[in-house]
Formats: sequence, C-alpha cells, structure tokens
Amino acid sequence: MAETGRVSAARALPRWASPVTLVRVALVLAVLVIWEAVAASGLLYRDVVPRLGVIATAVRDLLASSDYYWNLGVTGSEVGAGLLIGGVSGLVVGLVLGANRLASRAFEAYLYYLGPTPKIIFFPVMIMWFGVGPGSKVAMGALSCFFPIALSTASGMRQIDKVLIRVGRSFRLSAWQMATKIYLPAMRHPVINGVRLGLGVAIIGTLLAETRLSNRGIGFLIIQAYGVFDMPRMYAMLIVLFVLAIALNAAVGRLGGLHTIRGS
Repeated sequence: MAETGRVSAARALPRWASPVTLVRVALVLAVLVIWEAVAASGLLYRDVVPRLGVIATAVRDLLASSDYYWNLGVTGSEVGAGLLIGGVSGLVVGLVLGANRLASRAFEAYLYYLGPTPKIIFFPVMIMWFGVGPGSKVAMGALSCFFPIALSTASGMRQIDKVLIRVGRSFRLSAWQMATKIYLPAMRHPVINGVRLGLGVAIIGTLLAETRLSNRGIGFLIIQAYGVFDMPRMYAMLIVLFVLAIALNAAVGRLGGLHTIRGS
C-alpha cells in the first residue's frame, strides 16, 4: 500500500516538478551562477566573459533588430532546403540498405566511415560545384544530415516485424506501397530520431559554411561580431540560436509523439 501511494503521488506531480526537470533547472542555474562569478571576479578580460546583464541587454537589442530576422530567414531557408534534400536522400538510401542485405553489406560500411568525418572539409568542393552563394550552404546542410538519417532508417528497417513484411508481400504490394504502408509506419521512431539528429548537424554544417564564406546569414553575423570583438552580441546570437534549435528539436519529437497517439 505504501509503495502504491508513492507511485500515485509521483504520477500526481506536475511535469515542471518532476526530478528530471528540477535537475535540469538546477544545472542551468549553476552554469549561470558560475558564469556570473567568473565575470565578476576579473580573472578574465571583462569583454571575453561579460556579465549576464550585459548579455541580456544584447539579446534584447538583437531581438529588436529587423536585420537579424532577415539573416535568420536566410539561414532558416538554407537549413530547411538542406534538411529536405539530405533527409529525402537519406530516407531512400536507408530503405534500400535496410531492405537489401547485399547492398547493406556492400555499402553501409562507407556510411559508418564517412558519417563521423567533419563535413567542413568538403566545403571547398561544394564551393567549386555550387558557387559561393546559398547553394554551397544548402549542400553542406544536406551532406551533414544525410548520414544520420540514412543510418537510422536502415537500422529501423531491420527492426520491422517480419510478419508485417510477409503480409505486405502476400497482398502483392508494390515497392512504393511497401515503403508507404509497411516500412515507414513501422519504423516511425528511428526515422524521427534520425531527423532530429540530422536537423542538429544540418544547422551546424550550414552555420560553419556561413562563417567561412558568406555575407549574410546567422553564421556571418556571428563571425562578424567576433571580428569586431562585440562579445555580448556574439553570445546573444548563440543563445537565441541555441533556444531555437531546442524548440525545433522538441517540435520534431512532438510530431513523432502525435503520430504515435493517432496510431494507437
């Protein structure tokens, strides 16, 4: 009875009061306290580690700037295009590798070898192929997100119940019908996890490309602020970008959860 009461009390707790949430909040507060202590101590040059109030002011000024939103739109369109191209390509390749044992044994090892490779080393090639405009940034985003999505899809294919595959084949479904009616619904969670990973690396790849060769986008603004040693503005852009990335990642995860609820 006592154990049942504890379980019921734990379930009655609101989400914000859960132990996991409290630990996360405590971690964030600890980081903020340490940052403020270092900034106030004078151990480092004051502009390298600004006070939290200075950074908060920079965030306010940044969010009030129309130029920031224009550059955010540029980066967002590049990341979106890269995620679409790399995601669809990774999904197709993952389906092929997961469904064909010979193709998997012959080619999947290359994905594991090339996946961890820093994609920024391919940026000069992307510039030669697609120019110095948005095309090379989109290519970097697509290349970055392709590998996690392809590998997650291939892994998800191998986890599908063989009974479902036999049922599809007994109804003589086409390859397209097998993919849309059997494979994708059955491996929803691996695909969603791959997209979440792909989104993160697509953002990183696009921003790195913008810091190297660009005159617009968030990456350009960050490297510009660094160049003139405007540290509060640089930190402000990093913080806003971090929050946006968390929100997008949570939205993708929420989308997978909604599909699960509807499927059940």
